Amino acid sequence: MVDAFCDRETIEFVRRQARTAKYVTSVCTGAFVLGVAGLLKGRRATTHWAFADLLPLVGATHEKARVVEDGNVITAAGVSSGIDFAFSVAAEIAGETAARTIQLGIEYDPAPPFDSGSPDRASAAIKSAVLAEGYNESMSAYRAGIDRATRR
Repeated sequence: MVDAFCDRETIEFVRRQARTAKYVTSVCTGAFVLGVAGLLKGRRATTHWAFADLLPLVGATHEKARVVEDGNVITAAGVSSGIDFAFSVAAEIAGETAARTIQLGIEYDPAPPFDSGSPDRASAAIKSAVLAEGYNESMSAYRAGIDRATRR
């Protein structure tokens, strides 16, 4: 994904599509593609918690939520929040009843076995373990990609 920041064709494609799109959306760190394309300037947005501090680099204000809607831009936090995001978009497009019907159809009734799916609830040791798995290196790569792309 970081390479997309350097790919002018991808960024231009996203900008062009956004001009006429009813909804402009992203899940997880896909927010940075929107951000580099200039689509998050002055907007509230979310992304994976480990990368949230980078959102201001693309002009966005981080809102701590699983799904954030700001005008026609809808962003989701980490990958699993993409399911919540899908229901939000389905409700926007087809109404709440349709979204609830889909939810029941796929039996989406989360009951995680552990309560550490958010940095607010995870222990410091668990957060450190996640960051040690390469997130710190990824954040550096994203920061460098954002810097390169926004200098153009």
